[in-house]
Amino acid sequence: MALTTPIADIGWPAAPFRLLGVDSHYHSLKQLMGRRGTVVAFICNHCPYVQAMMPRLIRDARELATIGVNVVAINSNDATAYPEDSFAAMKQQARAWDLPFHYLYDETQAVARAYGAVCTPDFFGFDAEMRLQYRGRLDAGRVEPVEAELPRELFDAMRLVAHLGYGPGEQEPSIGCSIKWREPQEVAERSLIQDAL
Repeated sequence: MALTTPIADIGWPAAPFRLLGVDSHYHSLKQLMGRRGTVVAFICNHCPYVQAMMPRLIRDARELATIGVNVVAINSNDATAYPEDSFAAMKQQARAWDLPFHYLYDETQAVARAYGAVCTPDFFGFDAEMRLQYRGRLDAGRVEPVEAELPRELFDAMRLVAHLGYGPGEQEPSIGCSIKWREPQEVAERSLIQDAL
């Protein structure tokens, strides 16, 4: 089922996290944030919306890095119900996509909940002080092939954030597949196991 992101609460601070990346190392938000801005993107492997937009996100991420804006991608999907979104599959997909940014695994889904992420892709654009300035789409593309150059909405918004410190006044919501949440009992059991370690 396709979902759209809600209206953003501009200005709220990014929730810190420390997650395992496909490089088999743990990374914190503080380590990965950009000098002039940061995009936290909730994605996954199997979603057709993500697959369709990934070449454009990779292009934009490479260009944003040149102006001090970093992109960080997080997969929060339930890998038990959707094994194509498992950590092992993430590693394979990251190599296939040749990602220029870190791809992290939110196994407990705590980070997705802290951010209020609802779909894949879901983009959160933060300024240099890690306060939200953009909650919108990459561009107008969907799952169909893009035949013409689309306005680069996320890219232009983050370029504005990098140079002026704020995003555009009008922001179009992202649309994508719903995040695949675990059953509450399973989440509680995983939390108990982690607390015992």
